[in-house]
Amino acid sequence: MLNNDIQHVFLVGAKSLGAYGGYETFINKLTEYHQNNKKIKYHVACKANGDGSMDPSKIKGVKIISENEFIYHNAECFRIHVPDKIGPAQAIYYDIAALKESCKIIREQKIQHPIVYIMACRIGPFMKYIYKEIHKLGGKVFLNPDGHEWMRAKWSKPIQRYWKVSEQLMVKWSDLVICDSKAIEKYIHEYYDRKGIREQNPKTTFIAYGADLTLSKLKDNDKELINWYRKKGLKKKRLLSCCWSLCAREFL
Repeated sequence: MLNNDIQHVFLVGAKSLGAYGGYETFINKLTEYHQNNKKIKYHVACKANGDGSMDPSKIKGVKIISENEFIYHNAECFRIHVPDKIGPAQAIYYDIAALKESCKIIREQKIQHPIVYIMACRIGPFMKYIYKEIHKLGGKVFLNPDGHEWMRAKWSKPIQRYWKVSEQLMVKWSDLVICDSKAIEKYIHEYYDRKGIREQNPKTTFIAYGADLTLSKLKDNDKELINWYRKKGLKKKRLLSCCWSLCAREFL
């Protein structure tokens, strides 16, 4: 298969491919489900140090390439070192550094029509520059917003204002906003319609992805389960695979 036939997707914003949080679990399951899909190649940014970082040498199934590169679920993962002394700014530094590294990989590997999929809305003031750089490389920017982050009581008023402005700019400088709840999609349009590029409405889609973290007590051939499948018009393993297929459909 030629490189042009493969859709390269760069996943930026999660700390690792582990169970640290929602984004990390999402990436772990997404790459696991698509690891044998020859039409998609994932590139994943991971923290090399600090909260949420992972030690690839301790993960089963990992192939170490170098100190800062490893393969997991057939995804090419690259590690980003974050300065310890910059406090809360670590998250912003990490996202920007990961996006710069993504652009470097795109150039070096001569990747065509890449998609850069950013999770969370932390780097809005830098987003216009990043958007234009990715478009110069023939790519597109997809965003998965956390939604209402600026409203959380744990943030001081100045930080809340930063998150709000950052969110607005992240939504504006994105080709597609992928929302994991109907409420977030509605919120995006209520706040940011006519505030996109050239005063357009942001383009959004809704995908309700999720991941099984505990095993069901029902057996695969349990009558209760089979009857529920029949009522819903589903088949075994169809429900979860549908969620991940919808994610892939947006990339292809």
